[in-house]
Amino acid sequence: MKAHSGGVRHDYNDTVIRPLVAERRRWPWFLLGFFLPLVTVSIILMNETDRPEILPSAFQPVEVTPEQSPLVTPSPDETLGNSEKLYYETPEKIGTNLALLVKNGESLDILFRRNNLSLSDLATMTQLRGIGEYLKIMMPGDVIQVTHRNGEILSLARELDEIRLLNIFRGSAGFETNIIRRELDSRKVGANGIIQTSLFEAGQVAGISDLVTMNMAGIFQWDIDFIQDVRIGDEFTVVHEELWREGVKIKDGEIIAAEFINQGNSYRAVRYKIDENSPADYFTPEGLNVRKAFIRAPVDFKRISSSFNLNRRHPILNRIRAHRGVDYAAPMGTPVKAAGDGKITFRGTRNGYGNTVILQHGNNITTLYGHMSRFAASRIGSRVEQGQVIGYVGQSGLATGPHLHYEYRLGGVHRNPRTVSLPPSDPIPTEYWKEFQAAAEPLWRQLDLYRGTRLTQLE
Repeated sequence: MKAHSGGVRHDYNDTVIRPLVAERRRWPWFLLGFFLPLVTVSIILMNETDRPEILPSAFQPVEVTPEQSPLVTPSPDETLGNSEKLYYETPEKIGTNLALLVKNGESLDILFRRNNLSLSDLATMTQLRGIGEYLKIMMPGDVIQVTHRNGEILSLARELDEIRLLNIFRGSAGFETNIIRRELDSRKVGANGIIQTSLFEAGQVAGISDLVTMNMAGIFQWDIDFIQDVRIGDEFTVVHEELWREGVKIKDGEIIAAEFINQGNSYRAVRYKIDENSPADYFTPEGLNVRKAFIRAPVDFKRISSSFNLNRRHPILNRIRAHRGVDYAAPMGTPVKAAGDGKITFRGTRNGYGNTVILQHGNNITTLYGHMSRFAASRIGSRVEQGQVIGYVGQSGLATGPHLHYEYRLGGVHRNPRTVSLPPSDPIPTEYWKEFQAAAEPLWRQLDLYRGTRLTQLE
């Protein structure tokens, strides 16, 4: 310890002052060491944000030009709800996929404008030879699948029917096309039903669609009046096709064999094609065509308002006047069909019949159709086929309501159209009889198998 004037000074150089100074000198270096890494990291991150993302090589985007596009070898894409696989898309790196649903009154031009797609590409595609017509007419419910890149069309697909798919794609020399055929699997199914309330209700209970029920009624329409003659307890058995693709049912196919038991009478038919030049038709076990030369009722009617009656009192004239035909009540404008093949011999206004058509058929048979509202396009002398529309239900002439007055004359003599024996169509030719029997026999057995059973799939 050393003495100074005015006081005493303590010497802390070694024990106190040096440590304090040293401590003060370490703080700046400590702060520098702490903040410098933070600044460095921030600078690195700021630079990284301006750089493109670097992905592993397996995930690098690959620029594919239209020439490289694998559209020529299509592959199925996603389905739309329960609908079928409709289109073939480009890889996801190439473009964007759109499903364009056509609504009533819409065209592709409207859909392209709405989705900012190239109208120039559309014009080019509609000019493609043999293909463009498929793009000009759209139906409500159609789905057009489009793959595009910034509005430029890379591919377009449209389902033409259950089998054909139109595929348009951009190739190296412009748009190229192909029509892809998609095979359908045919499955045979059978069903049996007994009528408790109505034919259609029985069909639904048996598991068949209304379309199959209607087709079955169409097969036997020459022998059974399905409006007047069907009774509770009548029974039917049907074997028909179902068309499937990739595990999805597309639609019901043709009826292969059917039986209808009406009031104890059995009617059977199988579908058979005589040769390649003849259409398939339905034949009885005896080889007779179920299709008669005449339709029993030439109009889809609601009820019979007046039957064949030679002693009927006329509802307007109020006196006994023979009713030599059958009146089929039906809504105004219901199509009237030719009962059989023939020639128009009269077309105009005829006394109390109003607007009338008379057809001349073979075997000295004529048919008359009266009270129509208007005629179809056919003229006097024109040939018409069975089922062809010749006019429309009306109330012209002496009539109390809209209906068709229908007459059947044999040799100039009126016969009851509902009970007259109708001439048959041509039977199986003799030279095809054995082939028909061989083809029909397993179908008769299938009908027997399904009688009294519910819908079952055949092997």
